[in-house]
Amino acid sequence: MKKSIRRGALAAMLLAGAIAAGAAGAAAVLPGHTVDTAIVGMQAAEAAVLKKGSTGGEVKEVQRRLKEWGYYTGNVDGIFGSGTRAAVVAFQKKNGLAADGVVGAATYKALGMNDSYNLLAGQGTTGNFTSSDMYLLARTIYAEGRGEPYVGQVAIGAVVLNRVDNPAFPNTISGVVYQRHAFTAVSDGQINLTPDDTAMRAAQDAVNGWDPTGGAIYYYNPAVATSSWIFGRQTIAVIGKHVFAI
Repeated sequence: MKKSIRRGALAAMLLAGAIAAGAAGAAAVLPGHTVDTAIVGMQAAEAAVLKKGSTGGEVKEVQRRLKEWGYYTGNVDGIFGSGTRAAVVAFQKKNGLAADGVVGAATYKALGMNDSYNLLAGQGTTGNFTSSDMYLLARTIYAEGRGEPYVGQVAIGAVVLNRVDNPAFPNTISGVVYQRHAFTAVSDGQINLTPDDTAMRAAQDAVNGWDPTGGAIYYYNPAVATSSWIFGRQTIAVIGKHVFAI
């Protein structure tokens, strides 16, 4: 079951020095952890790096920012091609970074995307979900509920995950989020906003198994909702401005 998988323990965080394995293969790890844990940490950090050939939401956000600042003129399509690489190099030169065309930790930071890097490098994968899944979930939470209390933001993430587990909905986070007319934030473009640290933590808490709604698969704000259908769903929780229902 996906719920039981995602409620497993998170991978242990490594000390910064743990990534620096020498030619002899030595790696510093936290007491009680193994070299295998260090390898997982290195793999997660490597997975967070964006370079030519990379695709996904993180690439799209890099392109959006570089285009806004005049470094990039191509399409914001989430595909790291030659044009994106050239824009990254120009940005790196302007900001005194190593001009290698690769978006690593320092370039993420200069782009103002440090939270994104920390999430991707620190978590890698969680249960059945990839780093891109986690980031999309955080974007959804931020776009749909950034004005809600923290528990309400976790609740939005829980609804997405409850739909993933429900056979009536797509079985992936991206499938649920981008299902036609499912979320207002997708329709009005707010899904492309950069999530803050609170939304990222809420996504992690939801994936860890916290469901403040008790199993809801719908939510709505009764002050603005216009669908008579949604008002007919059974309410199981009210959190902040949202009603959660089944």
